Amino acid sequence: MNLKILLPYEIFAEKTEVKRIVAQTLQGSVGLLPKRLDCAVVLVPGILLYETDNDGQVYVAVDQGVLVKSGPDVLISVRNAIDGTDLDKLHAAVKQEFLNVDEQEKTVRSVLAKMESGFIRRFREFQRG
Repeated sequence: MNLKILLPYEIFAEKTEVKRIVAQTLQGSVGLLPKRLDCAVVLVPGILLYETDNDGQVYVAVDQGVLVKSGPDVLISVRNAIDGTDLDKLHAAVKQEFLNVDEQEKTVRSVLAKMESGFIRRFREFQRG
């Protein structure tokens, strides 16, 4: 298989002759072998594994994103990725980097919702007066 991991601002990794891929989805782990049928899945923050003859098993901590397999090509598009060999450090990176971003996004969304409701309330008052 041909694997390409895409970030919003660059190509994180591009590998050929990938023997297998294991990724974390909303429904659990999914494994891809070269002859698997085409598919598309939503990825959750977790550890992605791919294996090649040259590199052996490679672990990548990935943020949420999408995986699409079409023929021999596997495209993975995620918001952030960190590679490494120590699984404990990668697992900690997932918790620290990716899951904290989700909390920050929730806070930002909450503030925006309050601003929107305040704007609507003031606009109604303006229309009445």
